[in-house]
Amino acid sequence: MKKICAIIFLSAGINAFSQQVESIETIFNDKVSIRALELYHNKVWYSGTDSKFGFVDLKDSKNQKQIRLSEDKLQFRTLAQDKTSFYAVNIESPAYFFKIDKKDLKSQIVFTDPATTAFYDALHFVNDDLAYTFSDADKDHLLKLAVYRNGKWSMLKSNTSLTEGEAAFAASNTNIASTKNYVWIATGGKASRILRLNIKNDTMEIFKTPFVQGESSQGMYSVDFNDDRFGIAVGGDYTKQEANINNIATTRDGGETWEIQASGQNAGYMTCVKIKPGSNGKEIIAVGDQHISYSSDFGKTWKKISDEKGFFVCRWVDHKTVVLAGKDRIALMKIK
Repeated sequence: MKKICAIIFLSAGINAFSQQVESIETIFNDKVSIRALELYHNKVWYSGTDSKFGFVDLKDSKNQKQIRLSEDKLQFRTLAQDKTSFYAVNIESPAYFFKIDKKDLKSQIVFTDPATTAFYDALHFVNDDLAYTFSDADKDHLLKLAVYRNGKWSMLKSNTSLTEGEAAFAASNTNIASTKNYVWIATGGKASRILRLNIKNDTMEIFKTPFVQGESSQGMYSVDFNDDRFGIAVGGDYTKQEANINNIATTRDGGETWEIQASGQNAGYMTCVKIKPGSNGKEIIAVGDQHISYSSDFGKTWKKISDEKGFFVCRWVDHKTVVLAGKDRIALMKIK
């Protein structure tokens, strides 16, 4: 009986990491740092440094277009969309909220945050009529949150206080996630916590995490939720990218409590995590500057599936294809 159990366990372990990279094909090269992606109309859309915005066709990479949203060299680390438009906010002050028409790619500034402390870390649409974006805290350590409702942007009055040295990382436009009922924001630095916003009444709750924290370079960099209950966060320390202690955690109660996973047994610092659609949270991919990693058991164990470097952000295209972007390129990864 013991032998049979051992065989079953070994088989399960092999199946858990049966995923392998079939190919990684670069489909776009340019001198640009890309940290935000969207998928629309069989194309991958990106925003990046030097005010650059554009697309690459996923079926024909020769079909691509790039424009500059401003004559100034703005840095974009955010990108989101509704039915008719894309939206992007630059990280510098003043922060300009750009709206780009999907049909003709004409852009306009529809909102401006002139605060000297403005630094927008992520932008996320819950649905076509509701979106949130957040900036580093103001001088009083209050969270700055902008909301898009009824076709207009406005600042949401916030009494949520962050601790001194607590902020968020504009690493991949993914330290914010949502379901129909909640929006989650992950912070890092001196403290690494989860902020949970109830969409129905705009009330905010804050939960501590056991994530690595305490230094300005440490904490959660990316978060994703499968439903109101299960979510995963990844990160670490960008100054010590091989460090892999307390840099992955999961929750099964909507962010109220977190359990560290694979501490000391993963490839290190990660900037983006994405749950595979349709897997109910079981299959997950993550990228860091130095690796691409994969989990087939709800984030409990991880396998480095590629040593490719320089990727900051990823998105699932389908159950066998992931689009990756980062330093000077966009690539398509096929998984067996």
